[in-house]
Amino acid sequence: MSISPQDFDYVRSLVCDQAGIVLENGKEYLVESRLVPLAKRHGYDSIDTLLVALRRADATLRRTVVEAMTTNETTFFRDIEPFEALRKHVVPELLAARSASRELRIWYGASSTGQEPYSVVMMLLQHFPQLANWNVTHHATDISLEVLERARQGKYNQIEMNRGLPVAYLVKYFEKCGLEWQLKPVVRDKVRFEQMNLVKPWPALPVFDIVMLRNVMIYFDIEAKKQILGKIRRQLRPDGYLFLGGAETTMGLDDSFRRMQFDRAGCYRTSEAAAGLSMATRGAA
Repeated sequence: MSISPQDFDYVRSLVCDQAGIVLENGKEYLVESRLVPLAKRHGYDSIDTLLVALRRADATLRRTVVEAMTTNETTFFRDIEPFEALRKHVVPELLAARSASRELRIWYGASSTGQEPYSVVMMLLQHFPQLANWNVTHHATDISLEVLERARQGKYNQIEMNRGLPVAYLVKYFEKCGLEWQLKPVVRDKVRFEQMNLVKPWPALPVFDIVMLRNVMIYFDIEAKKQILGKIRRQLRPDGYLFLGGAETTMGLDDSFRRMQFDRAGCYRTSEAAAGLSMATRGAA
């Protein structure tokens, strides 16, 4: 049975209010595909009965429905260009800039099931052994408690392992665990996962050297994007880096950021930092 226009409007209003996700007309099929299995898991015989209960439900069922409507698509080393920009440009520069404090903070604002932060950890272990004597923190957040629990376990099935993970990394950093593969503690223990809703008030956070916020802003409306970018600017060190997804931009949303020319990495710095880097480059020429 198809979802009624009234029920669709209720769901998309709830999801927009709670998670900032915009469900446009024509997305009824998406709501149905996400809510049918959820209804069955919770003992409801249809979406209709689920939504009747939802209108009278406590916060737990509302959160479950909102989480079901979030997109958690991710892979290891997704869109390789950002990881190449980190390896070739960003991390070497920050190593020099932070040589006195020997501290590096990275935030992954939409970490999903953990492949992105774990990819960065493996890349740093592989290419920057000098960081073994640094205080490097990997702070990963997501709105979904379910995917965060999966991320903490660091277990992935064979299909997930085949999507973007170099064989050398599999051999070095994973061990077989039944039908799945689990990250070794040397990687898994370096990432701290916590729940966070980007469109609600943020908890107290430190300032970060790198913010990875890839492939999540596309789901928000313009006002939410502006607010998030403004908050990120205040959480980013003056010479820090912001990574967005390939289809995302700060253009027309926050003029404080300037895109860096690292192929298709979706890498940004504040305009002041980018201008300073440009002057330094010209001076060295």
